[in-house]
Amino acid sequence: MSYSKIRRTIKEALVYRFSRPKPPRHPTRFIGPVLVVGSAPGSNLPKGFDENFSVLTVNGSQSVARKWGIAKPDATFLHFNQVDGTNDNAVAVRRVLNGEETGILYVMRWPFGEQRLRDGLAAFNYRYDQLRMVSTYQRIALHEAVMGTRHSELDNARKFSNGITAVLYAFNSGASTVVISGINPGSTGHVYNELGLRRLHSDMDSSILLKLRGRGANLFTADPEVVVSIGLPLWQGAGGRSEPLPQPDVRAR
Repeated sequence: MSYSKIRRTIKEALVYRFSRPKPPRHPTRFIGPVLVVGSAPGSNLPKGFDENFSVLTVNGSQSVARKWGIAKPDATFLHFNQVDGTNDNAVAVRRVLNGEETGILYVMRWPFGEQRLRDGLAAFNYRYDQLRMVSTYQRIALHEAVMGTRHSELDNARKFSNGITAVLYAFNSGASTVVISGINPGSTGHVYNELGLRRLHSDMDSSILLKLRGRGANLFTADPEVVVSIGLPLWQGAGGRSEPLPQPDVRAR
C-alpha cells in the first residue's frame, strides 16, 4: 500500500469515527415488502405486486416504475453526476426523469451546496417531497448498520452501487422482505438508453447481495436471469414458495 493510500485510509477512519454519521433511514418503518427497481434490462414486476409494497427507484429506473403504473416512488436514489453531468448517461437520466416526482430524493455524494442542487433538479422539473444529501460517510454507516462491518470507499473497486444502497436502506428502515428488479450485477446497459455501459460495481454488488441472503435476509429477485447469474431466489408472491431456478450445467459448455 502506498504512503498516499495509507494517509487517506487513516483520514477516512478518523473522520468516520469522530463525525459519527447517521445512516439514512426512512421516516416511517416499512411495513410490507419493499420493491427496489434498478435500470438493468430484463426487469419484471414482482408477482402479486400491490399497494402493500413500498417502492424505491434508482437513477433513471423510475421510467420502468412508471410503465408499471407507479407514478411516485416512496424514495429515489440519485448519483450526483445525474443532476448536471454532461456525459450521455446523465443526459439520458435527466430526459426520463423530466417532470417526474418522488417522495424522498437522496442524492449521493453531492459535492456542492444545497441551492445548486435544487436549481439543478428544477432545471429538468424533477419534484420531491423531501431532499436529502448522502455523504460517503453516511454510506459507510449504512453498510455498517446492516452488514455489521465498516466498508471503506477509497477504492473504486470496493464501492457498491446506488441499487445496493437502496437495498441496504430498505433493511435499515425495517423492511422484512426486499424484492429487487432490474438489479443484475452481471448485466450491461440501461433500459433508458442504448449505450450498453458495463456496471462498475458488479463484483461488490454480487458479494453484498449474497452475504445478505446468506445471513438469512428475506431478499429475492423478480428477474429469472438474476436467479441464474448469482443465485438469489425468485420471488413467487407473498403466499408462495420462493426458490431458486435450476442452475445451468456448466460442464456441458
